[in-house]
Amino acid sequence: MPPFLAVFALLPTAYGAIAHLWRGGDGRRLSLFLVASWIGFGLGQLVGMLIGWNGTVLGEIHVLEATIGSIVLLVVVSRPSP
Repeated sequence: MPPFLAVFALLPTAYGAIAHLWRGGDGRRLSLFLVASWIGFGLGQLVGMLIGWNGTVLGEIHVLEATIGSIVLLVVVSRPSP
């Protein structure tokens, strides 16, 4: 496995797990956090590639943009339902 794929797999998984530890919930909620983190990370990576800013690139991963995307989606899904 190329190193950038390992990082791309580990960072959003860690973000989702940390959000689950912080917000709590059952296994279904953990799955929601993991999926949201992965999607946000991917969207952030896409934005970083489109912008072309190379300030926070680790290999091929735009770490800052991808992390922000992941956090934004985690905040959205962690909001309580009305």
